[in-house]
Amino acid sequence: MSFVITGLAPQTFSHLFGLPEEVLSQQNIVRKTVDAKPGYPCRITLQDAEPGETVLLLNHESHPAATPYASRYAIFVRESAEAAQTYTDVLPPVFRNRPIALRLFSGDGMLAGADLGVNEALHDKIVAAFARPEVAYIHAHNAMHGCFVAEIRRKG
Repeated sequence: MSFVITGLAPQTFSHLFGLPEEVLSQQNIVRKTVDAKPGYPCRITLQDAEPGETVLLLNHESHPAATPYASRYAIFVRESAEAAQTYTDVLPPVFRNRPIALRLFSGDGMLAGADLGVNEALHDKIVAAFARPEVAYIHAHNAMHGCFVAEIRRKG
């Protein structure tokens, strides 16, 4: 089963890029200068930011479903991000070498299952999840910190 993983739209966040610290802090947003790689996975580019780059740490509603599974949590976005990256049938760099929790959702936003994997085993688990007709989409989360990484959809 073919799948697509796409980063978040930069337009959602671009109005925040370059704002003064005091304006960001009023919105509970923190600007950080990247000091290590990996460590600051951008949800737009789906790549780890490079040392020296700036990222914004902010709260993001990743699952606005009108169900008990609605979700929001902290994420990083690069201030230099210009376009969302898309990956078809391959895992993006921010999935590599990290345990990723998969939350499988039905079309009405209810949890249909969950799984956990790393690298190629994760790829196989995504394919297996989409073989289940009740799974409409998948949310990938960093298993260690619990934060949303990306949404996964069937291709086509």
